[in-house]
Order: sequence, then structure tokens, then C-alpha cells
Amino acid sequence: MPDLIVGSNRRPDEEGRVVMVTPQSAGWEYVGFEVLRLADGRTVERSTGGEEACLVLLSGYCTVSTADEEWRGIGERETVFEGPPYAVYLPPETDYRVEAVTYLELAVCSAPAEEGVEPRLIRPEDAEVSARGSGNMEREIRNLLMEGQPAERLLVVEVITPGGHWSSYPPHKHDTDDRPNESYLEETYYHRVQPDHGFAVQRVYSEDRSLDETMTVGDGDTVLVPRGYHAVSAPPGYDLYYLNVMAGPVREWKVKNDPDHEWLLRQQ
Repeated sequence: MPDLIVGSNRRPDEEGRVVMVTPQSAGWEYVGFEVLRLADGRTVERSTGGEEACLVLLSGYCTVSTADEEWRGIGERETVFEGPPYAVYLPPETDYRVEAVTYLELAVCSAPAEEGVEPRLIRPEDAEVSARGSGNMEREIRNLLMEGQPAERLLVVEVITPGGHWSSYPPHKHDTDDRPNESYLEETYYHRVQPDHGFAVQRVYSEDRSLDETMTVGDGDTVLVPRGYHAVSAPPGYDLYYLNVMAGPVREWKVKNDPDHEWLLRQQ
């Protein structure tokens, strides 16, 4: 199994990438994830190929255009902690162009798809924002592309976890096709920490403990969750953002909580 932490490169590559996860590099089938950092005026031209994609503006402004659509000067936040983002959904076999209007951080979330759905702009007001959990398990959920929002395979959500709180908690998993109880979904966590010299802790473990990793993650790290239960903790003094990308054979988010910790749900 590959290392579960994919670090962020200090210098972007020729296409502006600082993070790159492919199904091949992750050793799985569905989820792809990249982060691009583009200087003002820089352009990138791409095609979605056999995948659908969700472009999430982490910070900055840009123009996204295809042969039939153009979304000019979208974006409004300077950091991921400010509020829901702008995003653009693109179906398979779509040629597209991204032009950075300011310095731009852009996440490219992808999964194999046959037809996808119509391309569209996802505005901050389109995100379904809610609080989940209570006490030091409370966090903010921003559903950008979950089951209630059309796509073929992709599921995309942002989470803000205040310092001193736990998130993705109680630990849960979604690595078995046992619907309606549980669905198979691969997942990435892209972490940002505020202030950025801080850290967070993430654990990924299977029922038989053949996988049991507890990781210290820093600002810009991506964690792979190929299977098993998982949970995240933000230390006091450091707020945590993460962007989740999930995909599998069926687009359903059905999770199984760790039975040892499921009693915590009764305290919320």
C-alpha cells in the first residue's frame, strides 16, 4: 500500500501542480485529486477526458471557459477559512481553460464517468452549510457536490474544524458495498491549518488492524483513505480545514460507525 500522506510540493510543476493524486498513484480505482497554484495571468488548458471534474477555488479569482460556457472573474475568498467557495462542475470529454485573474489556488477533483451531467457553476450560496456534532465534536460542513447535487460519481465536501475539536468523529468507514447500510467510497482529505505552522492528527484503521496508521499532517498535506475507519483531531489553537473528495461504483454516502465509539452519537 502506498504512503497515506501525499505532501505538497514547495514549487509548482510546469502545469502549476503542487499536489497530485491519481488512481494509479493511490492504488485504487476512482478518486483523482490535484492542487494548482497559478500566478496572476497564468492560464492552463486541459480536457476532462474520461472523467468528470469539480474545480474548487481554494483562494483567488479566475475565469473558467469551455467551448460553450464561460464563467468570468469567479471567486471571492482569500483563504479556505472564509466561507464556501465557488466551484465549477465539468462532465467527461470537456476541453476547458482556467485563467488566473489573481494569484489562484485551485483544487481539481475527478472521478471516472461515462456521461456526467450538464456543466455548471456552483456558487457559495449553492453550498449546503450545516453544523454537525456538538461540544468538542462540532464542526462546519459545506456540501458542495454531495448526493443532493447532480453528478455521476463525484462527492465533494469542505469541513471546518475549530481548534480543540474532533472531526469525522465518531470514526466511521465506507469501504464495503453493503447498501443501504454502507457504500464503497475511496476518499482523500486535503488539509489546511490556520495558523499554517500548526498541525492536525488523523487516524485510519481497519477492523482487523491490518491497517492502523496515526499521522501528523501539516498545512497542504493530503491523506488517502483507501479503507477502514477514520477520524481527525485539530489541536487547540489551530483551526483545521479539509476538502474531501469521494467516489466509488455507486454515488451513495452510506457509512458504518465504529461500534466501539458509536455511543458518542447519543451524547450529541
